[in-house]
Amino acid sequence: MVSAWMQAIAGLAAAVVAMVVLWPLRGSGRRGPFLAAVIALGVAGVALYMLVGTPQAVDAVADEGPASLQQGVRELEEALEREPQRADGWALLGRSELALGNLDKANQAFARAVALAPDEVPLLVEAAQARAQADAGKQFDDTAVRWLKHAQQLDPASERAGWLIGIAQRQRGQDAQAAATWEALLPRLEPAAATALREQIAIAREKAGMPAAAPAAAASPVGLDIEVTLDPASAAKALAAGTQVFVIARMPGGPPMPVAVEKHPATALPLKIRLDDADSPMPTAMLSSLKEVEVFARLSASGTATRQEGDVDSKPVRVALPHGGTIKLML
Repeated sequence: MVSAWMQAIAGLAAAVVAMVVLWPLRGSGRRGPFLAAVIALGVAGVALYMLVGTPQAVDAVADEGPASLQQGVRELEEALEREPQRADGWALLGRSELALGNLDKANQAFARAVALAPDEVPLLVEAAQARAQADAGKQFDDTAVRWLKHAQQLDPASERAGWLIGIAQRQRGQDAQAAATWEALLPRLEPAAATALREQIAIAREKAGMPAAAPAAAASPVGLDIEVTLDPASAAKALAAGTQVFVIARMPGGPPMPVAVEKHPATALPLKIRLDDADSPMPTAMLSSLKEVEVFARLSASGTATRQEGDVDSKPVRVALPHGGTIKLML
C-alpha cells in the first residue's frame, strides 16, 4: 500500500507539474491559463495538508527534495508490481515521473492509467496535458486530442477539457474552431475568468479573419425558471466538501448531452436559476431549438456532471417550450 507521506510527495509533484505545463502560457497576454496554474498550486497545497495532517509536514516534504521523490517513485513502482490494476497508482507515477523530468516514463504511466480507467475525466485531461508537456513543441498530438474530446463527451461541463481543446485547435491553425470551442465555455465561467477567455477568443477570431465577437447577449426569451431544494432528510446530512449541484435540461429520450446546464456549489442551496441558451454547452444544440425538454438536478460529490456512484438525482420533470412558471426540483 502506498504510504501517506509518499502520496504527499506526489501531491507536491502534481503542483509542480501544473506550474511547469502552464508556465509557457504566462507570456503573450495569456493570463488565464497561468492563473489556472496558480490555482492548481493552491489546491495541491490544500490536498497535501489534508494528506499529512499538519502544515509542518508540508514543509518537511518540500525540504526532502528530488531524492525523496525518487525513493517514492521506486516504492510506488514496487507497489504497482503487486497491484498493476491500480489506475490511480499509475496516474500517481505519471505525475511523479513528470516532476522528475522523465517525460517518456510519465507518458507510459499515464497511458497505463487511461487504459485502466478510460472514462475518468480528470485523468484523461491530465494525461493529455502530460503528452503536450513531453512534446518538444509543447503540442497536443492526436492521442491527446482524442483523450480531451472523450473527456468532453463524458462531461460537457468540463472547463479544463474545453479550454485545452481550444489550445490544441489554435496550435493546429484551427482558429475559428478554437474561438467556437471557447465561446461555448463562457456561460459557465466566473466573470473574471470569462473576461480573460474573451481576450483569447478575440485573438483567435482575429487570426481566423473573423469579425470581433458581438457583446455578451442578453438572456434568451426562451428559458426555464427553476428552483432546487433539498428534502428534509438530505438537508440534515453533512455534504462532502466540494459537492456540486448540476441543473440540467436535455432532450427527452435523446442523448445524455445536456442542451442547457448550470453548475453551482451545494452550499448555494436552496437555488433559484434560469436556464436559457446562454447555458447551452454546444452552440449547435440550443435550448430554444426544442419543443420539449426533460429537466432535473444532480447532487454530485465528485464535482462532475457525469453520474457517479453515490450521486443523487431529483425526479425529472418534462415540460413543453416555451414554459411559464417555476419548475420545482427536490434532491
